[in-house]
Amino acid sequence: MTNNQNQPREFDAVLGGEAPPTTDAVLGGIEGVKKRLASPYTEIRVAALQDALNYQTEGLNLVIQSLHDCSRKVRQAAYNLLRDRIEPQVKKILQEYKYWDLFERISESLNEGYIYNTFKKLYNREVEDYNSNIGFQNHAGKAYVIDDDNLLNLLKDPQANKIEALIYRGYYDDTLLLSQDILKNIKAVFYGPYDHDYQISWTYIRDISLILKAFPTLEMLLVRGGDFQATSYQWKEFTALRHEHLKALIVETGGLGRDKIAQILSLELPALEHLELWLGTDEYGGNSSIDDLMPILSGNLFPKLTYLGLRNSEYANNIAAAIVNSPVINTIKVLDLSLGDLGDEGAEALLNCPAVNQLDILNISNSCLTEEMVEKLKLLDVEVIADTVKEPDDRYCSVSE
Repeated sequence: MTNNQNQPREFDAVLGGEAPPTTDAVLGGIEGVKKRLASPYTEIRVAALQDALNYQTEGLNLVIQSLHDCSRKVRQAAYNLLRDRIEPQVKKILQEYKYWDLFERISESLNEGYIYNTFKKLYNREVEDYNSNIGFQNHAGKAYVIDDDNLLNLLKDPQANKIEALIYRGYYDDTLLLSQDILKNIKAVFYGPYDHDYQISWTYIRDISLILKAFPTLEMLLVRGGDFQATSYQWKEFTALRHEHLKALIVETGGLGRDKIAQILSLELPALEHLELWLGTDEYGGNSSIDDLMPILSGNLFPKLTYLGLRNSEYANNIAAAIVNSPVINTIKVLDLSLGDLGDEGAEALLNCPAVNQLDILNISNSCLTEEMVEKLKLLDVEVIADTVKEPDDRYCSVSE
């Protein structure tokens, strides 16, 4: 049987003008998909992407090309279609396109029990426990889970210098810091409680400047822990350094002290795109206030910042009120105020700020909003994530002890 890709098929859509008309001819085949992908209308291009995958290699290439479409919705639709494909060339392209998957992170961090769940991916790489009997199967495509027991075995592996992503289960020791000559290609590191039931605020975040100093090519650093048992809120050995390559800094905690925030903000991070701070409660060391965050809101501290997450806060209304009057609202693309006590008062400030409509995503999940306010926010011209909300009177941050 002849397979003519230019013949119409049952899954080919109608190509229209301003709206899908009923009188236009059906433009089928791969040529019809190409014409729809050239449409000036975003909805038509998004619909055409799904059809493109019916045309094997040529259609797949069209989806890949759409990763660079002028519309964020089209780019995200293309990424969603490609993210679970198994072709090696697609995996390589996605790793170059996104150093990590923001949407997967947002989704995972809204799941109940997230703090104790394992990651499916880190740094857009599949997570796998390191087994010294097996060694490394795919250095660039995996994020390897290690702990104190197998770190030395990992470092002895002759392929260790090719690893790009590590999940350190627990709290790194000096062996990791001294391995910088071996782990010279590391681009992503997580450390803290992982896959075991530690209360987040009863564990201690170690000095992040030591990690940044040891690994100058690091692009992503995700740390988890708290200040509750710390003898001092400060990292005593902290160095206010400049790091040229860090793109994402995430600090997950049930209580982040103002001194630690000041130390973080003393870092020079010219490449930083994603800053995520879980502020927590004063009971567990989270003694900050809106004044401690003002250097971030100025927009000058991290000039490339596109994602700002001030999450898990007990003063989320104050944050919302300050952000809408700050320069940073005009430059970021994602505002994440989830997991905190954001109420209708703070949401009203967001509604009344025209610049909010320039965002791509507003994440207000696990906040303290009324249903009516959530519906109003969803009328904004942005993607509003509000999958779960607390009762309006239950004013608390989601992660504390």
